[in-house]
Amino acid sequence: MKLTKLAASFLAVASIVLSAGIASAQTAGTNANYIGAGIAVGATSGGQGNDQAQIGGNIQGRYAVPNAPVSLRGSVLYGGDAAAIMPILTYDAPIAKNTNVYFGGGYSFVTDEGQKTPLGNQNAPVVTLGIESEVSNNVIAYGDTKWGIDAYRNSDADAVSFQAGLGYRF
Repeated sequence: MKLTKLAASFLAVASIVLSAGIASAQTAGTNANYIGAGIAVGATSGGQGNDQAQIGGNIQGRYAVPNAPVSLRGSVLYGGDAAAIMPILTYDAPIAKNTNVYFGGGYSFVTDEGQKTPLGNQNAPVVTLGIESEVSNNVIAYGDTKWGIDAYRNSDADAVSFQAGLGYRF
């Protein structure tokens, strides 16, 4: 059942992202590499005693692979009693001048499994969907949603977290 939901979600988001890329073939998007910080808001609970939704912070970075519509990203969500560290690979589609949407996946490594983070309390696969835009010289605004699949210990619940922040282009 989870595999069916994951496949359906992937296909729906992929069609939106790919459609945006096709429709915006004339737009430049952004190829900015950046590191940023902001807020992370966990929106789910695993249903156990010590895994309520958490509000914390995020540190995120992007390295745009040259001449390819993909990026390597790193994300740290902290708050609660541990941090979730995520390497992520994304497909980036330009939608306007200096603006991309991105979709991808990776894995969340919880620094102290069983302890709360904004994205669950155990290691888990992660899917992300977000937007980034260069809002001024060397400043990038970003926001995304991360979905941790089976991200709670002693529960088959998924975790969802929303992030937003500002980054410095380098």
